[in-house]
Amino acid sequence: MTNLQDALAQNARAVEETLDRLLPLEECPEARLMEAMRYSSLGGGKRIRPFLVLSSASLFNVDRSCALRAAAAVEMVHCYSLVHDDLPAMDDDDLRRGRPTCHIKFDEATAILAGDALLTKAFEVIADPKTHSDPHVRSDLVLGLARAAGNEGMVGGQMLDLLAEKTALNIPEITRLQRMKTGMLIGIACETGAILGRAHEASRHALRAYAHDLGLAFQIADDLLDVEGTEVEVGKKTKKDSASGKATFVKLLGLERAREHAQLLADQAMQHLEIFEEKGEPLKQLAQFVIERRA
Repeated sequence: MTNLQDALAQNARAVEETLDRLLPLEECPEARLMEAMRYSSLGGGKRIRPFLVLSSASLFNVDRSCALRAAAAVEMVHCYSLVHDDLPAMDDDDLRRGRPTCHIKFDEATAILAGDALLTKAFEVIADPKTHSDPHVRSDLVLGLARAAGNEGMVGGQMLDLLAEKTALNIPEITRLQRMKTGMLIGIACETGAILGRAHEASRHALRAYAHDLGLAFQIADDLLDVEGTEVEVGKKTKKDSASGKATFVKLLGLERAREHAQLLADQAMQHLEIFEEKGEPLKQLAQFVIERRA
């Protein structure tokens, strides 16, 4: 797993540098907005979604600079979602990645605007010819990211998550919720490399299947961390789901069965990558890392 840790760290640095360039801080009356955008997207996080973009892109020999732009765009969408999720009207969190959330550091209005700006900036980046010279490829990227982020994806999943605080959900309903809220963005992160590389449908199908199982394994690991992790490890408050009475995989399956199911999903995810032979090894290692992480 050491090689994966090195790869994660190397890719995280590259994505950080790309985000830094794409979000320049300039002297202007609205500079506070850019400060909030940079605060929310720089200097932290595992950068798993950008790693998925870059690793999938490497399967098809995509130009590194193009893949980094796409990876940064996906991370902007992820960071926007965290800013909005942390708001008092949503999850009401005051800690994220071990430091004050955006609305605590700045204020609620600035946090809302920073999230809005990160979301729209992401589409500006992937629609730019610098990301890919082929307008059809850029169009596919825009369409895929829009579906992952909108009412069929993260936003719809967040609505279901809010409803889950007041409504009992069963396993299929929780699976759908997490597929939308977490899995869709993981899915487009995996498929972005294939889109950039104009890959055949068989390769795209394998990556979609991998992402489906990886996304659910990732969420179960999050549920386990909420129960077993500490605030210092996780970088945010834990045990919030149980305190709110929200249905989770852990609550319905129990700790051991949830842990076993996460391992099963990780194993299935790895099997989907056999088509890529040795080139798929980083993605295989990530599937195991996702369920073993402590943050």
